[in-house]
Amino acid sequence: MSTTAASSSSSPSHHLSPAFPGRAPWGTASKLRAWQHGAMEKYVQEQPRDFLAVATPGAGKTTFALTLASWLLHHHVVQQVTVVAPTEHLKKQWAEAAARIGIRLDPEYSAGPLGREYHGVAVTYAGVGVRPMLHRNRVEQRKTLVILDEIHHAGDSKSWGEACLEAFEPATRRLALTGTPFRSDTNPIPFVTYEEGADGIRRSAADYTYGYGSALADGVVRPVIFLSYSGNMRWRTKAGDEIAARLGEPMTKDAVSQAWRTALDPRGEWMPSVLRAADQRLTEVRKSIPDAGALVIASDQDSARAYAKLIREITGHKATLVLSDDAGASDRIDEFSNNDDRWMVAVRMVSEGVDVPRLAVGVYATTISTPLFFAQAVGRFVRSRRRGETASVFLPTVPDLLSFANEMERERDHVLDKPKKDGEAEDPYAESEKEMEEANREQDEDTGEQDMLPFEALESDAVFDRVMYNGAEFGMQAHPGSEEEQDYLGIPGLLEPEQVQLLLQKRQARQIAHSRKKPDTEADLLELPAERRPVVTHKELMELRRQLNTMVGAYVHQSGKPHGVIHNELRRVCGGPPSAECTAGQLRQRIAKVQEWATRMK
Repeated sequence: MSTTAASSSSSPSHHLSPAFPGRAPWGTASKLRAWQHGAMEKYVQEQPRDFLAVATPGAGKTTFALTLASWLLHHHVVQQVTVVAPTEHLKKQWAEAAARIGIRLDPEYSAGPLGREYHGVAVTYAGVGVRPMLHRNRVEQRKTLVILDEIHHAGDSKSWGEACLEAFEPATRRLALTGTPFRSDTNPIPFVTYEEGADGIRRSAADYTYGYGSALADGVVRPVIFLSYSGNMRWRTKAGDEIAARLGEPMTKDAVSQAWRTALDPRGEWMPSVLRAADQRLTEVRKSIPDAGALVIASDQDSARAYAKLIREITGHKATLVLSDDAGASDRIDEFSNNDDRWMVAVRMVSEGVDVPRLAVGVYATTISTPLFFAQAVGRFVRSRRRGETASVFLPTVPDLLSFANEMERERDHVLDKPKKDGEAEDPYAESEKEMEEANREQDEDTGEQDMLPFEALESDAVFDRVMYNGAEFGMQAHPGSEEEQDYLGIPGLLEPEQVQLLLQKRQARQIAHSRKKPDTEADLLELPAERRPVVTHKELMELRRQLNTMVGAYVHQSGKPHGVIHNELRRVCGGPPSAECTAGQLRQRIAKVQEWATRMK
């Protein structure tokens, strides 16, 4: 293609080593990944003003964007570049990456004329929000490529979205990048095209998509093994009531939140047990990846400090602590990225875009439960440096998180409209369902601490619950430190994706065989394979109660007995508490019993 001829000496790419995978202008590099080459080819052919590239975290969005920027500069399509990033650390990271390929961006730019030595600036969304007209004037004066990194952040608030529209509407070219194009809200994202589907719902339309499943098949990202831990939690409510519950059991939203926060309390036993297990996993991974690192993503600064102290006590090694309001946070991330220390603890700051390729083990110790944040957090561990590396992420057994983990390979688009449910008005439960959905709805920037009910965590313990991989679940419950838990923590750190699946199947088969040999009296945990122990949400539990009440109502007409009598008889025959307090298994047992009685009467 004639438009991709080699660069002249005046090009920003002149100082590039031929080995650099993003060498530009495009056409001079032999090491662009297939998806980057495909996206470049499509862009060069179509020459669009706006282009949205969706690529899974770790796939190389930065290399693609800078390759394209160099091509556009070299062919005089644009005269300067503006990169907009979510955080201060990321804008500096962009400037450093650009400098390596000869594009000089000023990450400290605040106002006034730009030095002649620079090709452009790197700024944050917040910075654009403060002075949109400053950036509009810059793009009006010279032909500009605007790179909007993780563009879903432009929908975080109305002011940021409006500022981006005002600042960059006159830009010659706009390249939008994201690894997670979906949001939990319906705020439209600037410069993103929405197309209406057959269902009447508008969804974001990417110009080029490279999902996690494709990247995994190509060996570009690591397969992720999720290790989930349950356990018994006890806490005291504001009213003084003491409540005990087990993580993974169906509960109301408030109870799930309080049980989850009890598990993450550093004074309990759950966090030390999980950190100990994660450190054992890290030791195993480091046998094949010597510099592998681990990261705890914490909810707040106090918890982060407490987790760092626990890690020191458990491992004998000091953890790197990264707090977002600390002036030295970026330097500490860079230092950790370049050394071989074992642990880092951070509050949100490392959840998105920050590139520490050696991170291979993670602990999700935050109460943020949006799919956007979860995907960004897991994205910190999937960047592959050589084929066969695996990533391991430790989670509490919370329905939302397990659902996200099992859907890792599903590609999403940002949905601008919410579908309306048919028959909602006639549904007697519709109002309570609507309230529950409203309570569960969280903004992407939610720190997990809004609307929390006051409570006091009293005690917690941990139980190894299951392993999730490639949409399947493995393992039986086991105590921390047990041989069964060690079986999964000891999975090698270098495996092909299909080998991971095979090994997990073998470990579970061995666990089941061992369980069958033990007397029933020794089974102090629920000894069923994970796929037969579904984690049920509160919504699903409500549906089971509704189903039971419907069945009982039908049996009332058939038998002539009052509702209360039938419920009491079910409780006497099946055992357990009143139906309002039953587990999913107990409700299913009662439904089956009512069906059995009804069949006998026919």
